[in-house]
Amino acid sequence: MNDLIVTIANVMGSGLRQAVPMVLVAMGGLIAERSGTVDIGLEGKLLMSAFAGAAVASLSGSVTLAVLAAVLTSVVFSMLHGFATISQKGDHVVSGLAINVLASGLTLVLGQAWFQKGGQTPLLPDELRFKPIVFPGVEALHGVPVIGAFYEKVVSGHNVFTYIAVASVFLTAFLLYRTRVGLRIRAVGEEPNAVDTAGLSVVRLRYLALVYTGIMCGLAGVALSMAQNGGFVRDMSAGMGFMALAAVIFGKWKPWPAFWACCLFGLLGALSDRLQGVPMFGLKEIPSQVFSAMPYVLTIVLLASFVGQAVAPKAVGRPYVKER
Repeated sequence: MNDLIVTIANVMGSGLRQAVPMVLVAMGGLIAERSGTVDIGLEGKLLMSAFAGAAVASLSGSVTLAVLAAVLTSVVFSMLHGFATISQKGDHVVSGLAINVLASGLTLVLGQAWFQKGGQTPLLPDELRFKPIVFPGVEALHGVPVIGAFYEKVVSGHNVFTYIAVASVFLTAFLLYRTRVGLRIRAVGEEPNAVDTAGLSVVRLRYLALVYTGIMCGLAGVALSMAQNGGFVRDMSAGMGFMALAAVIFGKWKPWPAFWACCLFGLLGALSDRLQGVPMFGLKEIPSQVFSAMPYVLTIVLLASFVGQAVAPKAVGRPYVKER
């Protein structure tokens, strides 16, 4: 029984760690969408910031510079998306896809030019990586049934970005529902004409939301390449940006439901790793791709059957034209 509890705690802890980049990206994408901007380019910003963080860490040897470079790179890409969709009133989906393609190609070209490793960065030394944090009391609670295992595996033993990701959900919820800026962001995503009539700038508010998106994606990129991994690998985001966007829709554009959706996706990823090669249901082995596909399948099933209709902000994806 104790082995089963330890196994469950291990899977939950692994699932939480795998969900971290998705949670950060989802919180950023949620703010952008609530302001009226569709951001398909979350995947590209995550990939580009992961590369920027690992590359600057390798070249400078400074963790601080690496984090700043990752966040700044992501914010710049957010501003490019804003310029195309807000200022130039271009198609949001096309702009986002262009950013994804640009990021995929740019990381390969720059990585090869700077490091000659096929688009990868050198392996980062331990001093340039974010290590797990062990909370006090782990040893004391080690022998306590259930509580000890969950405290050691689920609560403790994560890198700092796991706790930043959880804090980002509180921050996003507080920003949206407890501040004047959050009220304005929600309003500009629903009725931009009313916001403009009240004397507020629709363009400025949407750009402000994209800055927040860029910061969150930048932190997610650092978590991916400098905490969960020891460097950048080509296309290492592996669709996490798209899964984060699916989590936002699955969570009906609300922070906590989106967070739990990301945790569900992370848990399924952890199960995929855990059950790979394990005989089940009379089969010798179930391919890991079955578990990797489950988040996408589950999202479609839940959205279509159980969750109900997900209603997006009214003005999302629509360019705002000031009435004269």
